[in-house]
Amino acid sequence: MTNEKLLKNKEENKNYLQKICNLKVNSKIPLVGIISRLAEQKGFDLIIETFEKLMKLNLQFVLLGAGDLEIEKKLTELSLKYLDKFSCNFKFDAKLAQQIYAGSDIFLMPSHFEPCGLGQLIAMRYGTTSIVRKTGGLTDTVESYNPPAGGYKTGIGFVFEKYEAKEMLNSIKEALKIYENKKEWQKIIFHNMKQNFSWETSAKKYLKLYQKLLKIQELRTINVHLANIS
Repeated sequence: MTNEKLLKNKEENKNYLQKICNLKVNSKIPLVGIISRLAEQKGFDLIIETFEKLMKLNLQFVLLGAGDLEIEKKLTELSLKYLDKFSCNFKFDAKLAQQIYAGSDIFLMPSHFEPCGLGQLIAMRYGTTSIVRKTGGLTDTVESYNPPAGGYKTGIGFVFEKYEAKEMLNSIKEALKIYENKKEWQKIIFHNMKQNFSWETSAKKYLKLYQKLLKIQELRTINVHLANIS
């Protein structure tokens, strides 16, 4: 499939997601997706704390999840206040989840802690850029976008370190700024799609590590043998 076709599919998925979530259908508005269990571990306290400021930005939010009733209550209040920009879906829905991964421009995971994390990996396959906090598996899988003076070179997402609402907000603003540069953003999309965290790739890395350890052990054995001889 050509890059042009991939981008076209991405746009169509985004427009369809906006439509079914009762948001304004406009491919130029950055769309942020969240698929998560509703729990403080997942960073919802940061989202709620900064939400009023987020709604002043040129973006849309789509959320899918279930869990803590108090978090759900607060998010419901916010969604009623910002019906045109924030779609809340408190349920488990595999079909909608897939549509959010495919149609979102940005996938938000501001977790307080995250031993592994699968959402960001699935998002990559759809060319959706992640904004994550630097913790656990998110640190291991999301390479931070850090362009040199000449423009894009590497990175697939936006990473903030401190567990603070201000830090998360700054990362979102940074992503939105890059989003305005169409060519730059497209490079990030394609780089996301090229990521490979399959077991086949992991197995090759483990094999290289084991081979390295074997060589180290062989050298130690030789050194011990030579020491005994002398």
